[in-house]
Amino acid sequence: MKNFHKYLAKTTVEDNWGLYVTTAGYTKIRENQPYPLSREHPRTHRFTWNKGRILNDYYIVFISQGSGVFETAHQAASTVHEGSCFLLFPGTWHRYKPFAKIGWEEYWIGFNGYYPQRLMKSGFFNRKNPVIHVGLNEELLTTFHNLIDTIRNGTPGYHQLIAGTVVQLLSLVYNASVYKKENTSGALQYISKAKFLLQEALESDISMTQVAQQLMVSYSKFRKDFKAVTGLSPNQYHLELRLGKACELLRATNLPVNEIADQTGFETLFYFSRIFKKKYNHSPKHYREQHRKS
Repeated sequence: MKNFHKYLAKTTVEDNWGLYVTTAGYTKIRENQPYPLSREHPRTHRFTWNKGRILNDYYIVFISQGSGVFETAHQAASTVHEGSCFLLFPGTWHRYKPFAKIGWEEYWIGFNGYYPQRLMKSGFFNRKNPVIHVGLNEELLTTFHNLIDTIRNGTPGYHQLIAGTVVQLLSLVYNASVYKKENTSGALQYISKAKFLLQEALESDISMTQVAQQLMVSYSKFRKDFKAVTGLSPNQYHLELRLGKACELLRATNLPVNEIADQTGFETLFYFSRIFKKKYNHSPKHYREQHRKS
């Protein structure tokens, strides 16, 4: 996924809705890359490590890869790893950054309104323990991807749609905080991580050999175990994810077909159309037309 961020203005409609989004985005910080990327954000959100920052809204930040350090006025500096979420609370000083030699990938959403205020006051989340290990949660990752796609496409009424997404994200994070037991099966855990990595790479034709290296297993073992768990080879599973994402974009947006091909990692429109038609018996254009008629 390419770096993306959006800051949203609040209107009376959003305020009356009871929950509104103020910002959302994704950033990949590579090894030894300066952080934060201050020039890309408004002055109210910029900060340095020495000074830290205080914001006016609630935030969920999800670290999908890499690791770094996080500190607030209520919690001493601690290491956050991939699969961690941390919450930011309005009026609370904080600072965070990836380790320079590792970098990280972060997703975030800022939100406010009387509904989240009531939720926080009811004790579902604690500003003294804001870090929650959610693991490499495919559903959480997919929800962030859908959120960013919805904002990027800007269809009418999307502000209320993404408000609903906030509730979904809060539910997933809360569920992880309450039910902390993870599947202890080593084979299942590493395949779960593989599925997460493939979900995160929807915009590229990823090398499965490199995925196996990242998981520290041989490619032959990776392919055998993956197929035993999912019923598909890693390449086929990834292709199914990309085609499924293409279907969503064809149904829900007016993006040109060539842009959809690019966003789902197909190098050429011809190849995308051929693979799509083989799978769904319709060209992408005809698929969109049929869906809108129905």
